[in-house]
Amino acid sequence: MPTAIPADSVGLVTPQTVHFAEPLTLACGRTLSEFQLIYETYGQLNASRSNALLICHALSGHHHAAGYHSAEDRKPGWWDSCIGPGKPIDTNRFFVVSLNNLGGCNGSTGPCSLNPATGKPYGADFPVVTVEDWVHSQARLADHLGISQWAAVVGGSLGGMQALQWTISYPERVRHCVAIASAPRLSAQNIAFNEVARQAILSDPEFHGGHFHEQGVIPRRGLMLARMVGHITYLSDDAMGAKFGRGLKSDKLNYDFNSVEFQVESYLRYQGEEFSGRFDANTYLLMTKALDYFDPAAAHGDDLAATLAPAQASFCVMSFTTDWRFSPARSREIVDALVAAGKNVSYLEIDAPQGHDAFLMPIPRYLQAFGGYLNRIAV
Repeated sequence: MPTAIPADSVGLVTPQTVHFAEPLTLACGRTLSEFQLIYETYGQLNASRSNALLICHALSGHHHAAGYHSAEDRKPGWWDSCIGPGKPIDTNRFFVVSLNNLGGCNGSTGPCSLNPATGKPYGADFPVVTVEDWVHSQARLADHLGISQWAAVVGGSLGGMQALQWTISYPERVRHCVAIASAPRLSAQNIAFNEVARQAILSDPEFHGGHFHEQGVIPRRGLMLARMVGHITYLSDDAMGAKFGRGLKSDKLNYDFNSVEFQVESYLRYQGEEFSGRFDANTYLLMTKALDYFDPAAAHGDDLAATLAPAQASFCVMSFTTDWRFSPARSREIVDALVAAGKNVSYLEIDAPQGHDAFLMPIPRYLQAFGGYLNRIAV
């Protein structure tokens, strides 16, 4: 537990929940008759309501992006390195909103929620959601908060996709878009990784067609394997080599298939086991499908510049040299399309050995560039 909450922390925060009774029609053709979103806010909304900034989370993220829920918390929110007084997302300037998306498992309506039509958990009956669906639900949250326009919409990875979608779906409601370590659509290789992860879950005997809650079990092994596959793609070869190399857990080999012999094996198993105890399998399936389906240029003959033409925001795009999941080339596709569309765009490729997860880490040049761009936003 922290002995004292750091001075540059947003401090103790309390999640809030809002219920929406108006139906939401989804891209898949199904309708949620009602839903709720859980969110947190940091900083103060100014009198003109012009300093609101939206944080969009990545695959396994949630609403708790900064601060602590209690003084006993061992760790702060998942993006605490970037959110707080004097940090890149400076809560002395911005009113920051962070939510858990529809389909999540941290308080927003999702597969773990009770289906009002049956009184049982949705499980596999929860509809498939898309990035566009998330943005529409986030617009409802903005309306609830009385925010007609975001000073900025910010996100990394899958969060960056949501930030881009905001500028397409609601161009007049976004002044700045910050997309970090993201892509305009997934490559075949990325879709393949997601499919391997899904099959690990779907083939777990405890999955029960997605209705495992009714059986009182969890497809823990499938989730563990899915996370292990995903985690490999989030790290660079250099980062894994520097951290683990070929280090062994003991001074001898066991010559079997069950022992955890290498340090990297131990790390992956720990990550998988920890994740399987806190994340929902159906939510993992939904999030990876949302990633796969994101392809806004498809509606314009694969012309991304035409897709982004309605955008009114200024853009900041950042990538990391060793990110092979969403490589810098994918960010440059976004930048090239924005330039072709005549948009105001800044781009930075950051030399960092950490791979895709670099966007979550306090890398000095990254934090300096991130904060430098946001400091120029008039609020």
